[in-house]
Amino acid sequence: MRVLLLLLALLDPVRQLDAVVAARVRELARAQETSGSAWPGVMRAATSWGRPVVVMGGLAVVVTAEVAGGRGWALARLAATSLAGTNLLVEGGKRAVNRTRPDGESKRSNSSFPSSHAANGFTLAWVLTSRWRRGWPAFYALASLVAFSRMYLNRHYLSDVVVGALLGVVVAWAAARWLRARARSEAPNARADPADA
Repeated sequence: MRVLLLLLALLDPVRQLDAVVAARVRELARAQETSGSAWPGVMRAATSWGRPVVVMGGLAVVVTAEVAGGRGWALARLAATSLAGTNLLVEGGKRAVNRTRPDGESKRSNSSFPSSHAANGFTLAWVLTSRWRRGWPAFYALASLVAFSRMYLNRHYLSDVVVGALLGVVVAWAAARWLRARARSEAPNARADPADA
């Protein structure tokens, strides 16, 4: 009981911060919509990049190019394992927490916490960085833009996207470690895959 009370006490400041940030972001979005700014369109486009069909289509193009280039299936294994783990945890979290979205939508299977767009974006940023290290600023900037777009469009709170982003990075890191350990146990003298970081 004490743990539950402590947890609830810790969550109250997070909820307050979420409410303040959501109100400020909504003010910004309304001002930009009425001024004719291009940002509302940019935010809608960024959100569309986080949709599963776009993520999987883009990933399929990257993996196909990797395989055609003779680099093997390491990136595909890492991406598939990372995304599967991330989405299992995200969907479980959504159903367990059942948080109403800032725009008022209240549907357990599509609840606000955590953000799947942020989780998938940061999972892919980690995976792509493990293969193309110099591209990390672009990968993480794009993931951050997708995550922010969810707040801008009033679909998520700050804590939803922060937890989603952290979840994506941690799952991708853990997936890489698991795949590397598995490869070592199956072939102790084999070289490590370049996508394992």
